[in-house]
Amino acid sequence: MQITGKNYEEKHKVLNALYEVADPELGINIVDLGLVYNVEIEDQKQTILIEMTLSTRSCPLGGIITGHAKAAAEGALEGYEATVNLVWEPKWS
Repeated sequence: MQITGKNYEEKHKVLNALYEVADPELGINIVDLGLVYNVEIEDQKQTILIEMTLSTRSCPLGGIITGHAKAAAEGALEGYEATVNLVWEPKWS
């Protein structure tokens, strides 16, 4: 994932935090796995939107992974609330 546009520094902080979130089965972080597609920051609302996918729709650890992603993002930007949206296009490979 490339960081572009507005709020570069904040996006960079969030992305660095997401490198600490690993897929429990594979032991590889979700950024290197290519699961994170986009990070958006809304300053006025103090929100973080993470668009990501999972390796499969039926991933049994999806709730854990998305929960850890949300917590990592909120830890990176104190006072912000994160939302993780799961998307299925483009398909992860």
